[in-house]
Amino acid sequence: MNPELSIKVDDVHKIYRLGVKEQSNDSIASSVMGFLRSPVKNYQKYRSLYNFSDTDSTDKSILRALNGVSFEVKPGEVLGIIGANGAGKSTLLKVLSRITVPTKGTLSIRGRVSSLLEVGTGFHPELTGRENIYLNGTILGMKKKEIDTRFDEIVEFSGVEQFLETPVKRYSSGMRVRLAFSVAAHLDPEILIIDEVLAVGDAEFQRKCLEKMESVGEEGKTVLFVSHSMPAITRMCSRVILLNAGRVIDDGTATEVVNSYMARDGDIAIRDWKNRPDSAPSGSGCRLWSVSVRNEQGEVSQVVDIRQPAYVQFEYEIFKAGVVPSISFSLINAEGLNICLVLEDDEQWKNHPRENGRYITRAKIPGNFLAEGTLWVNTSMWVTMPKRERQWWERNVVAFNVVDTLKGDSARGAWMNDLPGFIRPKLKWETDMIEKIENAVC
Repeated sequence: MNPELSIKVDDVHKIYRLGVKEQSNDSIASSVMGFLRSPVKNYQKYRSLYNFSDTDSTDKSILRALNGVSFEVKPGEVLGIIGANGAGKSTLLKVLSRITVPTKGTLSIRGRVSSLLEVGTGFHPELTGRENIYLNGTILGMKKKEIDTRFDEIVEFSGVEQFLETPVKRYSSGMRVRLAFSVAAHLDPEILIIDEVLAVGDAEFQRKCLEKMESVGEEGKTVLFVSHSMPAITRMCSRVILLNAGRVIDDGTATEVVNSYMARDGDIAIRDWKNRPDSAPSGSGCRLWSVSVRNEQGEVSQVVDIRQPAYVQFEYEIFKAGVVPSISFSLINAEGLNICLVLEDDEQWKNHPRENGRYITRAKIPGNFLAEGTLWVNTSMWVTMPKRERQWWERNVVAFNVVDTLKGDSARGAWMNDLPGFIRPKLKWETDMIEKIENAVC
């Protein structure tokens, strides 16, 4: 393998044979014959589990978890791996961690690998936390002296010092993750492989984990990170690959690939009813034709950099002259909490009756305002004159991701991880020196 590479994956396939439902016998004679044939049938089934030489693409008993995956990773690179459930992400990490072997293809890894793929990987439930640190460290290839050197740091990072002499079977899933990640991250690996297990931990521990993974990457070591959190991916990873049905369908910068992933089932940043007028939200005075999230250039955009403004745009038709419409929308975060309700406030049209026709209304969300994360848009419209009446109310019409694409000193402030709260405003600060002190005593 090229010495400038940390990982090389070349045309890797992983194939599984799906189980087949057992046939039931409808008579005593068929049951006896089935029993006599069982040894031969079972042997044939066993052989078929590992024999894929006669398979083809139409064989419905075959699952191609990985289907010709190839990529290279350089030392110090933080590579994100994203994709829908069942895309092959976890299978790929298991192959790289040598938990399972590929059916076909080759992979080369240079350096010691530390992986955390499932809650409490490598832990024995009957052993205490202390004993499992040494057990897990040994499994990862560390000597006792090396574990002794890092033991206190591991315990402090995990935050389970109080339960160190308690059997792991009495730990919560979050506590097991904390301890497992602490061991995996502190045993000096050249390659750190992390699956979507951090979602089990609390927000504070997730922050610590992301900081640790960032520091590992800054030390020139390789990190492979699987996550469904797009803000975490864009902040952590310099490069991302997108898997779909066991294949690499995109490989590039974090923002580009996340945008491609968000658009896999169509662009979720726009909803259009122009070709389906019968299903368009409507009322007695107006009809909604489209809702979209756009960038400053007016392009539909489902990934918005935290520094740039975003626009929520509505196209609608007034077909009852004289009504006074008022659009509103809410931003809903991934936890389903309503961040804010925004009411239409355009002085040119506010409280003015409208003529029949089509209109476009947009609201500007300033840059350096929203926090990172996925946001959904709920929208409604009311009309007044002659009476107040709601025309429509639509939930989860469109969605977009707010991400911070810069890292290091260029990032939004010195704090590089998730900040608590619904908004993340960048405010203007001023500092004045009110007195200069000569020969200050320290």
